[in-house]
Amino acid sequence: MAALTEHTILPLPAFDAPVRLLIVVAPYYRAIADGLIAGARATAEAAGAAVDLVEVPGALEIPTAIGMAGRLANYDAYVALGCVIRGETTHYETVCNDSSRGLTLLGLQGLCIGNGILTVENMDQAEVRADPNGQDKGGGAAAAALHLVALHRRWAGARRPVGFGRDEPRDVIRLAGELDGISSCGDRTA
Repeated sequence: MAALTEHTILPLPAFDAPVRLLIVVAPYYRAIADGLIAGARATAEAAGAAVDLVEVPGALEIPTAIGMAGRLANYDAYVALGCVIRGETTHYETVCNDSSRGLTLLGLQGLCIGNGILTVENMDQAEVRADPNGQDKGGGAAAAALHLVALHRRWAGARRPVGFGRDEPRDVIRLAGELDGISSCGDRTA
């Protein structure tokens, strides 16, 4: 049934300004990680993005590393790469769910992240998905991150006031009383 499914792949975005991409990889299965990295690097290069690479011990550490880089470094986007193969225990579900949840939460906080952490049943599935000349999930994750950068840059200047559109500073929360000569009703005071 899956062979009959058509897939649409968006063309890579073009950028006026340089893009810095951080690949965070868990190389537990080195051959799989190397294939994912090769695909991600090729896609980033095709879009003209500069790439840095860091390795972490496992898939659970990937969101933490991306979160730290988001706070402490200067990257436009992040690519999470790794592979989790089902074993005999429920550890598989924990690693898959928690790494994915961590990346999703970081994305909802505004980081541009492409998730290329493979979650597979066996090594054969991993090899097909990691192959840059096959399914190229590393390249797909890099492309996803680059598309999010393009959206971010497109929308970055389109900020609008929230609520009723008052001209109050956005970082001020006023519950009651006066604020710099403005009463709680919004009237100017002397």
